Amino acid sequence: MNHKDLDVWKKSMDLVEIFYKLTSAFPEEEKFGLINQMRRAVVSIPSNVAEGAARKSNKEFIQFLHVALGSLAELETQYLIAVRLKYIIENKEIENKSNEVKRMLLGMRNYLQKK
Repeated sequence: MNHKDLDVWKKSMDLVEIFYKLTSAFPEEEKFGLINQMRRAVVSIPSNVAEGAARKSNKEFIQFLHVALGSLAELETQYLIAVRLKYIIENKEIENKSNEVKRMLLGMRNYLQKK
């Protein structure tokens, strides 16, 4: 299975782009804090989808999807921290895109579990 053909990988790559642009406006003092944490978390999502898709078994792929889901939960928490700190204003479009990726990750996991 080629990860580049997976919609969940494509949508999570879009999320990477969104969060890189979003964090570029954060205060300079967050360069090694929240900016770094958010970027690492968002990059982890498509990376784990790709690594899981390259594995031999569905069981391994599911494990990597769980890691991607964990990274997404981490990212959502960091996003809410940034909102609370007033680095950004709450953005429903970003929240919707994050939720879409979560639904797709869960859908992929459920599909593989049934195979």
